[in-house]
Amino acid sequence: MGDSVKAEHKHKGDHRSELTRKECFELLESVEVGRIGGIVSFRPFIFPVNFRVYDQKIVIRTVPGTKLDAALSGQVIAFEADHFASDGAYWWSVLIRGTATEVTDQAKRDEIDALPLHNFAFGHRPHRILLISTVGMTGRRYEKPKNE
Repeated sequence: MGDSVKAEHKHKGDHRSELTRKECFELLESVEVGRIGGIVSFRPFIFPVNFRVYDQKIVIRTVPGTKLDAALSGQVIAFEADHFASDGAYWWSVLIRGTATEVTDQAKRDEIDALPLHNFAFGHRPHRILLISTVGMTGRRYEKPKNE
């Protein structure tokens, strides 16, 4: 697929555009909170997570529980992050469908621990580190026309 998720184009009648892979990563690096979604025991879930981009993957810290169980089940999970301007002038959204792996290599864990990845929910409790692949990534942006 090269460097783009899909070719940039405008949808007729509105001001949405599809984002390139590079643009998706740039926007993901501008926010700290996203959402992870999946299925556990035939039930859907969506949880907010703090994240960072690392080696073209999404990295999150978590503790044992639903997110970890779903992420490591081998099933495809979803990750989404977005931003909306308070005045409605623009918004963007990036959606990733991928699989997660746990980081167990200590050198890689130390490298990831140095990232500005703040986990407010778990404090100083021991955590596990997950990497989510970004092979299935799409993004969209909407910009309100200047004359509206």
